[in-house]
Amino acid sequence: MRGEARSFAAVRKDRAADIDRWLTDLFRTAALRPYAREGGSGGKGGLSEERGPAAPHGIGPAVGGGVNGTNGIGGIALVAVGSLGRGELAPGSDLDLVLLHDGREDVGRIADRIWYPIWDSGIGLDHSVRTVEEAVKVAREDLKAVLGLIQARHVVGDPELTRAAREAVLAEWRADSRRRLAELRASADKRAEASGELAFLLEPDIRDSRGGLRDVQAMQAVAAAWVASAPGPRVREAYELLLDIRHGLHLVTARGTDRLVLQEQDAVAGTLGLLDAEALMRRLAEAGRTVSHAFDATWRTVDRLLTGPAPRGRRPLADGVVEHGGEVVLARGVSPRTDPTLVLRAAAAAAEAGLPLAPATVSTLAAQSPPLPVPWPPEARGALVALLGAGRAAVPVWEELDQAGVLVRLIPDWERVRHRPQRNPVHRYTVDRHLIETAAGAAAFTREVSRPDLLLISALLHDIGKGWPGDHSTTGEIVARDIGTRMGLSPADVDILATVVRHHLLLPETATRRDLDDPVTISRVAEAVGSRQVLELLSALAVADGNATGPAAWNSWKASLVSDLVRRVRSVLSGTPPAPAPVLSPEQAALARHGGGAVRVNGSAVTVVAPDRPGLLWRAAGVLAAHRMAVRSASAASAGATAVIEFVVVPEYGTPPDPATLEADLRLVLAGRLDIEQRLARRARSMRPSRVPVAPPRVTLLDDASNTASVVEVRAHDRPGLLWRIGRAFGECGLDVRAARVETLGAEAVDVFYVADRTGRPILDEQQRMQVRERVLAALR
Repeated sequence: MRGEARSFAAVRKDRAADIDRWLTDLFRTAALRPYAREGGSGGKGGLSEERGPAAPHGIGPAVGGGVNGTNGIGGIALVAVGSLGRGELAPGSDLDLVLLHDGREDVGRIADRIWYPIWDSGIGLDHSVRTVEEAVKVAREDLKAVLGLIQARHVVGDPELTRAAREAVLAEWRADSRRRLAELRASADKRAEASGELAFLLEPDIRDSRGGLRDVQAMQAVAAAWVASAPGPRVREAYELLLDIRHGLHLVTARGTDRLVLQEQDAVAGTLGLLDAEALMRRLAEAGRTVSHAFDATWRTVDRLLTGPAPRGRRPLADGVVEHGGEVVLARGVSPRTDPTLVLRAAAAAAEAGLPLAPATVSTLAAQSPPLPVPWPPEARGALVALLGAGRAAVPVWEELDQAGVLVRLIPDWERVRHRPQRNPVHRYTVDRHLIETAAGAAAFTREVSRPDLLLISALLHDIGKGWPGDHSTTGEIVARDIGTRMGLSPADVDILATVVRHHLLLPETATRRDLDDPVTISRVAEAVGSRQVLELLSALAVADGNATGPAAWNSWKASLVSDLVRRVRSVLSGTPPAPAPVLSPEQAALARHGGGAVRVNGSAVTVVAPDRPGLLWRAAGVLAAHRMAVRSASAASAGATAVIEFVVVPEYGTPPDPATLEADLRLVLAGRLDIEQRLARRARSMRPSRVPVAPPRVTLLDDASNTASVVEVRAHDRPGLLWRIGRAFGECGLDVRAARVETLGAEAVDVFYVADRTGRPILDEQQRMQVRERVLAALR
């Protein structure tokens, strides 16, 4: 797999053995060697005797040999718990040790002689000194303690003490499993809520995220209670990979961290012999989903065993498929070998019933189902549509098929997007999970479109091109044609599917980055869409795609813009004349009566209505930046001689500024009585530059996007005052911003401006276009 990482497990094993030998010598020195003189037994002061043997390799030279028995030392034992107890000690791991004793009076002095050399070595230490009875009592109430002692490993001393402690703790863990496993589950849920899901995080916590190391250890604890089986070979393999990644992370950072941040991912990939961060995060996603899937299955087993058996009857769900014991299983006498559609029919039945497929059933279907004929028979396509149409209930069933390797046999191109990370804060899921989440979301719109089957299939395939080089919409169109043909769609339906996949970003990108009052915008969209049927599919897909992407990708502002665009394009496709020029809403008209300009602040919404004049947008944006307000979106347009700017803002940190003060400063700027540049300059001097490398900004003049203005698209890393700097650069070039669409996606700003020169015309001179680009780029540096 991975070069150096091949030996990481061996390195951990060797290091644990070195630590054991060192601890053995420390223990023997502490328990057998006479004290130089009396010293304190409880604190770090008053101990003047020899500190004991040096630490092992990596901290000091390895020494000594192990002690298998008591070597004459009775009534005391040193026990390893945590990562050392499991033999999984990473380079930055702490030592977790318990000194067990039978009540001997000199235990404090022995403990000091063991703990002090460890502290001196610089290794982190979590330690305790307890009798067997004390250890059992603590384990009874402390979840962390009991999980450690369940997997405690004897290092040196009296093995009977270690055995007695482990057996007593395990006996109580099993006897009280109903309460303790509920406690373990609550702890896992709390940890997952705080740390997120490993497979889908941009910077995951390898230990605490859902699907991480702690979840495997929780499954091992469930197995120790004799309630469910121990993790199987696939989970153990995933666990070893997580340990290796954590090992590499410790090497790269030279500290015991568990969070895999962006700037370390390429280096960690190198320690594992992987090509780059992309390859690393894909392997990590696969491991995390394997663990999460097994974790969920473990808790279903726990629930069944602890809550009592489910009703024993068999309820038919579909042809050859029944419910039994709260799971979906195959009917008696049914074999997948002669029914290639059965796997999809069973999956659809499970999703529609809101029940899981039984693990044994999934294994049988995966092992015995023959390939579907190509093209698919109609009943197979119908079962797929029924599965996707179940909405949210389809997601766990889809994951079951994926974990069993069924999906890549049904849709071979799925392999290219499987576990593929999207290293972008806007996206919350890997590509494949995003696709099924989008399809699940699209199920809510099936009654609003004439072809719900094509909506669900196009939602499932809209990003399938991300598994190939180039623009994913372009490559996705080609792949979708192949898959649609494979599924048995008619040539006309394949054309619709390919068109929807090709243009799945058309509506949201146009709505947020183009002037919808420009006739060219609407005609271009209508030409690309071609029919009302495709338009309604794209409209529903835009909502489902945005919601499945994440909160930064979809909000009420974007939804309203897309809805407005769809309405205008529908009119054009129906032969209705274009909508007239926009007029002010009643609320905006009321604000405009103030004459010199008016401002309204309503929570995160800031509306500015004023006589239209050059520089209005960027001056207003400057005031917001000076008040520590980050612009998340902005829309600027003119209605006659009046300009209307709608901002959506959030405070950069802390509480929002006083709305009255913000309004007052905006009015002063509109009246030309406030120099905002000085305030922003002071802010800029007080800010620390980002230490995280970001991609360089890009400024593009888009041809043929408008007949009446030049369209400038700016993509840059978002930072305070960005919109003000861009607008000022336009002003220095003698340009007026006629309309704007400003959007912040995570940490990236995607801003589009419709600009014209002082005569109201677009920029045609190539030298002037180059000057605009250079001025804006200079303002962004």
